[in-house]
Amino acid sequence: MELSDVWFVLIAVLWTGYLVLEGFDFGVGMLLPILGKGDKDRRVMINTIGPVWDGNEVWLLTAGGATFAAFPEWYASMFSGFYLALLAILVALILRVVSFEWRGKIDSVVWRKRIDLALIVGSWLPAVLWGVAFGNLVRGVELDASHTFVGAFVDLLNPFALLGGATTAMIFLTHGAVFIALKTDGDIRHRAAAFAERSAMVTVVVAGAFAVWTQLAYSVAWTWAATLLAAVALVGLVVAARLRREGWAFVASAVAIVAAVVLIFGSLYPDVMPALDPANSLTVDNASSSDYTLTIMTWVAAILTPLVLAYQAWTYWVFRKRLTAEQIPAPAGLTF
Repeated sequence: MELSDVWFVLIAVLWTGYLVLEGFDFGVGMLLPILGKGDKDRRVMINTIGPVWDGNEVWLLTAGGATFAAFPEWYASMFSGFYLALLAILVALILRVVSFEWRGKIDSVVWRKRIDLALIVGSWLPAVLWGVAFGNLVRGVELDASHTFVGAFVDLLNPFALLGGATTAMIFLTHGAVFIALKTDGDIRHRAAAFAERSAMVTVVVAGAFAVWTQLAYSVAWTWAATLLAAVALVGLVVAARLRREGWAFVASAVAIVAAVVLIFGSLYPDVMPALDPANSLTVDNASSSDYTLTIMTWVAAILTPLVLAYQAWTYWVFRKRLTAEQIPAPAGLTF
């Protein structure tokens, strides 16, 4: 296996970490108007991810940085071709940051409503658009001989990609509901668990349709294993949610996301960005950096990645306890 292949796998791992961890972050924000019956409920929901959301987003920065360094031509073609979609995601992520940091600064009902709206939009938009982006990567896009995207934005809104967007939205929605049930206690825990039970069944249908379409139209034989693993995980998610086994439900939803990433990247390989004309596709060979660059990156990753994983695991351990509405103090923001 060449270093370009190794870094293709490592980038898939980084995306897996991002989608599993940031996935429930998105889900919490998406569920804010559904499960948050009052301000205290919403504060409990936000506090479940308060200590970890910014650390979870680092996985995206690392995945983007690794793509830029290991496959610069892939990075250039993807970020120029998907410019509007990725810009919308960036704006949404900025809205989320502002929402988390500023919500408690002013004690005003109107202020909180506006900030909550920013958080909701900033969670739904990436949850859908990441699925649309990955769907287009699997399906293939209009690239010319110089690997420049020559299609239109509307071309990215094809049925397969839109189904991918619906899939990521439903998976993150259910993932977030399970996480809230796992991290809270009291009435909000029961409401989250009940919602997760219902949304899990919808997720099975939507994600199952996307996985089967991907496997039959764009994938290879060995990725049937990932498709079957996703199916088992989704069924397990439904069963665990119905039995109110939040821990197992969270594991099942995480495994489903892992299997989906394996299916997507397995369908891509050896391409990194397929073109509708296969002669113009970007591959792990023609899009990668030099062996010298990849060698340095490999040593840096080997040394630093275990430290980052250990620190993030320790963070989750420290903030492992459940939250209740009774633990939420009165608002302490400025009043006008």
